[in-house]
Amino acid sequence: MPSDQIQETAAVSEKAGSEKAGSDKTEIRTSGAPAPAWVFSQGVRKGPLLQVSGQGPQDPATGAYVHPGDVRAQTRRTLENVRAVLEAGGATVNDVIMFRVYLTTRDDFAAMNEAYGEFLREHSADGVLPCRTTVFVGLPNESMLVEIDALAVV
Repeated sequence: MPSDQIQETAAVSEKAGSEKAGSDKTEIRTSGAPAPAWVFSQGVRKGPLLQVSGQGPQDPATGAYVHPGDVRAQTRRTLENVRAVLEAGGATVNDVIMFRVYLTTRDDFAAMNEAYGEFLREHSADGVLPCRTTVFVGLPNESMLVEIDALAVV
């Protein structure tokens, strides 16, 4: 392909990309949640959408996993970490339309659900509960019993 056609193709692609509505992405970072350990952002906002990466039961200041063996306490800590990223991105728990909860065992569902329900009663001002999916998986750190991510519309 001649170089003038290559330049024209690149210019058209660049123009098409810039014309997409809401094409700007913003990384969300906060010291109120643990720093990402691997290659991902705590959260990403694009247009009115804010996606919070999966959070676990870590102390934001130290990164240490807390409450070993206590899924109820781990759920609460995890949700506080999610809330910190939401707030850093300009959202609240009330703006969440979907939570995804990952548990290591079905036996922890009732305790997680109880802590989750208490948290939502405290932080969901309009009383409309977000959607939720709960799955049972292996998690990245052996001491993690729960991981939670969220999608909000701001």
